[in-house]
Amino acid sequence: MRLLRTTALHTLAVAAALLTVAPLAWMVSASLMPVGEATSTPFRWWPSAPTLAHYRTLFAQLDLGRAAVNSALIATLTTIASLVCNGLAGYALAKLRFRGRHALFRTLSLLLLVPAPIALLPLFLVLKGLGLVNSYASAVIPGAATVFGTLLVRQYLLALPDDLLDAARLDGASEWRIVRSIVAPVAAPILASLAIWSFLASWNDFLWPLVVLSDDAKYTLPVALAALAGEHGQDTELMMAGSVITTLPVLLLFLALQRFYLRGVLAGGVK
Repeated sequence: MRLLRTTALHTLAVAAALLTVAPLAWMVSASLMPVGEATSTPFRWWPSAPTLAHYRTLFAQLDLGRAAVNSALIATLTTIASLVCNGLAGYALAKLRFRGRHALFRTLSLLLLVPAPIALLPLFLVLKGLGLVNSYASAVIPGAATVFGTLLVRQYLLALPDDLLDAARLDGASEWRIVRSIVAPVAAPILASLAIWSFLASWNDFLWPLVVLSDDAKYTLPVALAALAGEHGQDTELMMAGSVITTLPVLLLFLALQRFYLRGVLAGGVK
């Protein structure tokens, strides 16, 4: 009976994995098909004559390479800013004693219930007032400090003994020295998880760059691909090639670093 139950669970897991991977595999396959083959009848899983012509078109004629560079730049800057801002804020909430700390924590926890699109208009108006609209800074700032990132770091650092920090303060270490020499090495797993999460979220973000960037030269990959779909929507193979360029780098990054991501997230959620 136990063997039967284990076999059934493994079968369901394999089936779920195949259902998840199949669309991605066909996306890559379709991007290599000649024009019109992806929508031909009968349905084809593999290209009859694999070609890289669609990728050459995207980079040579449609300048998708610029959008890829924009996405990489914005995602990298957002990740760095997120590590600094969320890391320091999480440490302050977890280990610094100040009036209103618990009230601030409860307020941030409640903000997790607020849908992100609600903040789009106020945030846009603030950035417009600062003269930052249609700049790389406007795409980076919203991801620099997030409630999720701050609380993730805070929950992880709650397990750090206060006696260790107090001993460092008695020895004359400044707060910055404590953060740099004690907190940062201890928090490395959760910071790695936060870095991966921030990079993936920024790379895949479509709505905010669409709202705040009006210059075609500053479009990120998701926005540029959506604009491309409006002009070449009938060219399925070309759209699949663009989707591969957008999806494959972050998918490979996540697969390579998923053990750090899962370890950090699970550790951050358990005191």
